Formats: sequence, C-alpha cells, structure tokens
Amino acid sequence: MGILRIILFVVLAIWLIGFLFKIAGAAIHILLIVAAILFIIDLVSGRKSRA
Repeated sequence: MGILRIILFVVLAIWLIGFLFKIAGAAIHILLIVAAILFIIDLVSGRKSRA
C-alpha cells in the first residue's frame, strides 16, 4: 500500500495549499474527501494483510 499512502499525502498537501491560499473553492473539499477515503481504505487493507 505504499503508492496509496503517497497519493494520500499528495492529495492532502494539495488540499492544504489550496485551503491556505483560498483557491478552487469546493474542489479543495472534494480532495479532502478523496484523501479521507484513501486513508480509510489504507487502514482496512493494512489490517487485513497483517492478520
């Protein structure tokens, strides 16, 4: 799940930059939702692979 974490951090970084500079309005919140979904998928997949 290494690539999933990289995508997560990139999406969060883009969201944070957009939030700080007030860019893109609703698109920034969509990125945050995508990042949260990827985080949840990563947690669930990580637990299954360790068992």
